[in-house]
Amino acid sequence: MTNLRSIQLSNYIRERGSCTIAELKEAFKVSHATIHRDIASLVGEGKLRRVRGGVTALPEAEAQNAEHAVYSRYQDRIDRNREAKIAVAKKAVGRIEDGDIIFLDSSTTVYYLAKELQAASFSNLTVITNSLLVIREFPLFPTGYFLVALGGNYDVQLNAFLGAATLADLDRLKIGKAFLSALGAAPAGFFSRHENHSYFLRRVLEIADDSYLLLTADKFGKSGLFDIGPLSALSSLITDAEPPGYVPARLC
Repeated sequence: MTNLRSIQLSNYIRERGSCTIAELKEAFKVSHATIHRDIASLVGEGKLRRVRGGVTALPEAEAQNAEHAVYSRYQDRIDRNREAKIAVAKKAVGRIEDGDIIFLDSSTTVYYLAKELQAASFSNLTVITNSLLVIREFPLFPTGYFLVALGGNYDVQLNAFLGAATLADLDRLKIGKAFLSALGAAPAGFFSRHENHSYFLRRVLEIADDSYLLLTADKFGKSGLFDIGPLSALSSLITDAEPPGYVPARLC
């Protein structure tokens, strides 16, 4: 969603108190999928509340408190191990070339890759993402970049869009290079703590020509409840330290 439409949509609903989905589609001349994606973004930011068949505006004080809580939660994750994430991101941007079609996942490590791309000089780059963080940053990207934002159900824990609609969007696309991170990596593979997230990333791996796992050194040896895939499914592993012996040599 563009920053302008975000402001217009939020103001439109606030002026009326509540709106139906049909009313918003008509007012903004957008598709059903687009208005749902826009609403999910604003709900995730704590500006709106979903009600049956539509949305309602939060009281201003409540909206400000909710927005601050959302921002603080994700800022804590972004700031954690910041220097290591930046080091990994700087290596990862070297794998990208003009004309690439890339996927960026919703991890905070890959978010730092998005920040590196803001300062890069590519003249033609297509960015596919389900990350609300990346989508919100996109107006700061160079003009030669093209964004494909995947819609779906907004997951507040991951600050990302997931679910059947997201997968349907994904299945229509071609990905040249996928950049993702994980909860951890161990001899058995790499993992997520969220089932929908792991299933989504497995599908990304199937679609992408090449896949790059971005991991800071503290994530080696960690496993999780849901398997994303074996290390052998990757094209490369990008890290800030010497990887452990169980990582295949071809990935380093």
